[in-house]
Amino acid sequence: MEELYGRQKGMLKDELSQLDDSFQCRKALLITNKVSCQRCGSHFSKNENQLSSKEYYCPYCIQFGRLSTQTYLVTQNETKKTPREVCFTWRGKLTPAQQKVSDNILKNYQKGKNTLIWAVTGSGKTEMIFSVVRDCLQNGGRLAISSPRIDVCRELYPRINEVFPEEETLLLYGDSEQKYRYNALTICTTHQLLHFYQAFDLLIIDEVDAFPYEGDKTLAFAQKNALKKDGKYIYLSATPPNHLLSSLKKTFCIEKLPIRFHERPLVVPQLIWYEGWQHCYYSNWKLKKFIAYLKKLLEDNDVLVFCPSISYMQNLYKKVSLIFSSTKMDCVSSLDKQREEKVQNMRDGVYRVLFCTTILERGVTFEHISVIVMGANHKIYSKSALVQIAGRVDRKGSYQHGQVVFFYNQQTQAIRDACQEIKKMNRLAKEWIAS
Repeated sequence: MEELYGRQKGMLKDELSQLDDSFQCRKALLITNKVSCQRCGSHFSKNENQLSSKEYYCPYCIQFGRLSTQTYLVTQNETKKTPREVCFTWRGKLTPAQQKVSDNILKNYQKGKNTLIWAVTGSGKTEMIFSVVRDCLQNGGRLAISSPRIDVCRELYPRINEVFPEEETLLLYGDSEQKYRYNALTICTTHQLLHFYQAFDLLIIDEVDAFPYEGDKTLAFAQKNALKKDGKYIYLSATPPNHLLSSLKKTFCIEKLPIRFHERPLVVPQLIWYEGWQHCYYSNWKLKKFIAYLKKLLEDNDVLVFCPSISYMQNLYKKVSLIFSSTKMDCVSSLDKQREEKVQNMRDGVYRVLFCTTILERGVTFEHISVIVMGANHKIYSKSALVQIAGRVDRKGSYQHGQVVFFYNQQTQAIRDACQEIKKMNRLAKEWIAS
């Protein structure tokens, strides 16, 4: 049952007799003064979630298959690691700053240390992990690159496949077309880690500060379960929160890179007061300011318009598309079944304008793009979200005068902090270049 190497599956007691000594079995739910799930780490009282007087189930991870007090979690011990040749086809070249960080990541891993890569958006974090991924694979190791965001996983997959073409990389997320198979290199959403148990020698978590991973105890538990006892972590983030930095001080090496690979500064947002932005799509008059800025930005680039909710996005898109009848545009959200196709259309230049929610705040790259944030003062936009959104601009290609516009009608701490962080990183980048 190769599919259970490092993978955990719920089985009833009568099914265990067919297994040999290479399998580990442990109770899915532990009962003490409370009930604890061994897959997701959730706890609940004995008065909850009862199937009978002595049987309980876990409702918190039931979408991955029901676990009860009659269920065992079964996994299979993996064979010993065997060094091997790895086909590595990347012919790019790291900048001196990237190379320094890449070398440090590799040294940390080889010394058995965890690493946080704190690098600005557009710094080339993916390219900087190639050497450590290669080292892990060459030594017979197994690794996963995981992210809370499906779009990040989808964008990573072809890039990793191209660099390691013989690894038969596996892409796993909720509705992915690929079925699980045993392999050495997996790209998956953080929710998929709930299926693994002591599977990986190296676990790389990209966008570690992103929703829904940030603050989710279930996903944190799953991450720990998925790593081998002697396995190591690499976290990637452009905007690590202070509490994360504080918690990692003693257990992680922190590698900081404030400079983008092309050495151009992060684009500082323009803060534009927009009274009544919430209802601007009610009339052409109320939409006048938005239309003026959109026309100006379209002279140089395509435009991403971030909206605080799906309903707002749809209403704004409908109104604007009537005014710009000859301009190709569309809208996309997490509920859109054509989400992947629309994002690709934007990359391919099919659309000039794409209205979106925060699903595109990170993990996607477009050339020749400017950004508008509608209602930057809305509570959905945290400091890190605003920094990430601003970071969509000028990520690759030649300089195209990309701009970032924050429309708001109330100053918030998140807006202030985002602008301060961008300016701070630009100052640090100047110092790096000067040195």
